[in-house]
Amino acid sequence: MEEIGPPRVWGVGALLIMHMEEHILEYTGAFRLVRKIAQGGMATVYEAEHLGPAGFAKRVALKVIHPHYAKEKTWLQLFIDEAKLSANLVHGNIVQIYQLGEVEGQYYIAMEYIKGPTVRMMIERHRELNTPMPMSIAAYIASRVCRALDFAHNFVSPEGKRLDIVHRDVSPNNVMGTWDGHIKLADFGIAKARTSIDPMAKSPTLMMGKKHYMSPEQLLALDVDGRSDVFAVGVFLYELLSLEPLFYEDATELLIDEVTWRPLPNIRETVPGIPRVIEESLLAALDRDPARRPTAAAFGKALDKWCESQTVVATPDRLQEHLAKIFPDTYAPSTLSGEFTKFSNFKRGLRRFDRRGWWQKLMARIS
Repeated sequence: MEEIGPPRVWGVGALLIMHMEEHILEYTGAFRLVRKIAQGGMATVYEAEHLGPAGFAKRVALKVIHPHYAKEKTWLQLFIDEAKLSANLVHGNIVQIYQLGEVEGQYYIAMEYIKGPTVRMMIERHRELNTPMPMSIAAYIASRVCRALDFAHNFVSPEGKRLDIVHRDVSPNNVMGTWDGHIKLADFGIAKARTSIDPMAKSPTLMMGKKHYMSPEQLLALDVDGRSDVFAVGVFLYELLSLEPLFYEDATELLIDEVTWRPLPNIRETVPGIPRVIEESLLAALDRDPARRPTAAAFGKALDKWCESQTVVATPDRLQEHLAKIFPDTYAPSTLSGEFTKFSNFKRGLRRFDRRGWWQKLMARIS
């Protein structure tokens, strides 16, 4: 083997060996799909195992774009941008992206597999039980989403460029709780950044995201920044506290009226006993004028400060206990299920995977 001088990077898995001539050692891996988790308009998400040499297996979530969208340049680029944009957003409250791949024309994103319910499921469960969500738990969840957003809004790329990322789809469906009490913001699929394309810029009438959580400026197809996400967190927090959506209208024209100028409901009547600090912070986040809204950092800090003043402080342990209480039958589910999903391209990839041959080539390369 030839000598490789500095600089060099050695990795295990998707092996990368670099020096001045940029040598790359390719790694052929495979995924075994365990079960389908969800199917959306643009992609299907599977629970899967990322397989490697010597029996290596890592549980991941695999998001596979639907074939008809993969054929459309704009939508495929949006999918690719999601992976590229999120890959370096390494934060404890953001679902991690591991890999963007393509197998025979089918694109996928491998990401962190979250064991636990979405916040939408938490809200629905409280409705079923006819019991309010503890205010400290609601504030804790929203504050962690604020932390994730603050990181994204102020993120600087490895090249030193500020990206000004705006999520644009913050909602209870896109926030997950782990069974051990952590909160994760997911799905940067329609996130906007300086470096990414924006289908809505060319088509202002194209509405992407969940419209009942959009800010006035997003609904009106105006320019948005991080303060638009803050408005969405306000809508999100209102629903956590009241167990009812803030905005109801389905017709777009009526929803625009509801979001942009109709008076908000009296929060104190809807949520009896709401602390003044929470009420003021929530109303500030829901201000129709973006300039008067707090940043995600300021909103989150106000919620955290209130949580810290309580007799029982909201922590991952408290959230874990709460989830165990409201989901007694599904808390900490087993890691395996009996459902196995067929996915021919990845099966073919698995057949091509030769552990022994790969390992021999590796050892010959580094010996």
